[in-house]
Amino acid sequence: MTRPLPSFDPRQVPVVTAEDDRLLRPAPSERLTPQGLRERFSSPPPWTPELRREPLFADRTPAHAAVLLPLVMRDELMLLLTQRTEHLSTHSGQIALPGGKMDEGDADATAAALRETHEEIGLPADRIEVIGALPEYITGTAFIVTPVVGLVSPDIQLRPNPHEVADVFEVPLSFLMDPAHHRRHRLLFQGHEREWYSMPFADGPRERFIWGATAGMLRNLYRFLTA
Repeated sequence: MTRPLPSFDPRQVPVVTAEDDRLLRPAPSERLTPQGLRERFSSPPPWTPELRREPLFADRTPAHAAVLLPLVMRDELMLLLTQRTEHLSTHSGQIALPGGKMDEGDADATAAALRETHEEIGLPADRIEVIGALPEYITGTAFIVTPVVGLVSPDIQLRPNPHEVADVFEVPLSFLMDPAHHRRHRLLFQGHEREWYSMPFADGPRERFIWGATAGMLRNLYRFLTA
């Protein structure tokens, strides 16, 4: 029998502070540039991802997926994110990276991430320079996700798929790569102590609550850039 997915407001889950987090510093500004990122991915340092696997909370067959971290090359790099529509079967209403399950026709994770990004938000592959990927991240819903990192031309016109995407917005990469904006949450659910990060971003009067798998992959990007 399939276990129900958890139902809770992540904003209401307590924030816990790890002593080591107080010692962390923002990623160096020279690495938060197109050239800095190209150099880092072309010659990566030894490093270990902080987050690899969430405790499973649903009886699902594991499935491979890929997402794109689309970094728009404006005056400063901006990460393009989506807000999923409320009727989707998994992660409905959440802020996410464009992407999804790999298809049999996809050559690899990069091909899947580019295809899904085009299907979701209308961003064509020829406007994206893929520079690398982060290690796989396994979500609580049993998706084995490969995060692909790409630089995006600023002169883009997006066409979000209204069935999947309720909104598209951008967040400065410098904000996301500053651990002062990373909050750690802890919750006991189905006998497992679950921890995750959130990175709430004030987008004008609106709070964009980035959390869960998306925040986890961004935390790994932070660790990669500061290794």
